[in-house]
Amino acid sequence: MNLILLAPEDIENHRLARVTDPRRLRHLREVHRASPGDRLTLGVMGNGIGQGVLLTLDDRGATFALEGLDRPPPPALPVHLVLALPRPRMLARSLEHVTALGVKSITLLHTRRVEKSYWQSPELTADKIHQHLVLGLEQARDTLLPRITLEKGFRPFVEDRLPGLLEGRRGLLAHPGMPQACPRGIETPTLLLVGPEGGFIPWEVEKLLEAGCEGIHLGPRILRVETAVTALLSRLF
Repeated sequence: MNLILLAPEDIENHRLARVTDPRRLRHLREVHRASPGDRLTLGVMGNGIGQGVLLTLDDRGATFALEGLDRPPPPALPVHLVLALPRPRMLARSLEHVTALGVKSITLLHTRRVEKSYWQSPELTADKIHQHLVLGLEQARDTLLPRITLEKGFRPFVEDRLPGLLEGRRGLLAHPGMPQACPRGIETPTLLLVGPEGGFIPWEVEKLLEAGCEGIHLGPRILRVETAVTALLSRLF
């Protein structure tokens, strides 16, 4: 936790904030080894970043004196990530990683090789998703939550939603065997599509290319989804 991320309701007035949830209190005690008088980096969800002086810390809560929470969060990446829904454990890691890297728009997509049972996972509840996004924000000292969209039908997504997403964006389909290597250091708004373990099936690849996406690859190695997504974002931006 490189940032103590405050919810708006944690702020008691413009000068004081109080943290009461066990996870953040445990982190303050066991990782930061904080004590009254310490100055820590704080941020307010959806707003700025600054400093706070720890006034009190016990099992019931921590109180901070706020100091100028007006520094903007890091810039977002100019990308909308479309990710075939990973298995639940991999989904948790992927959400944390891409949030830490600065992705602010994420679509989780059903494809042929996505197990239907994944859509019933507790990891897809709003609370669980929020927890993983918060962990990514705390890691990267960011305060702006990504927007998550669930798309449970591949054909409706391609026919109805994809054309609008591609307006003003460069569509990049990351898939083994594509003719073009992943570009480096681009700055244009981008729609990045990443398949599940085993990849998109040929029909899905065909439909995405027909819609206007460019096929790209990361080389001859086959990577796990969370590794591939991290490598793609790092290389692209």
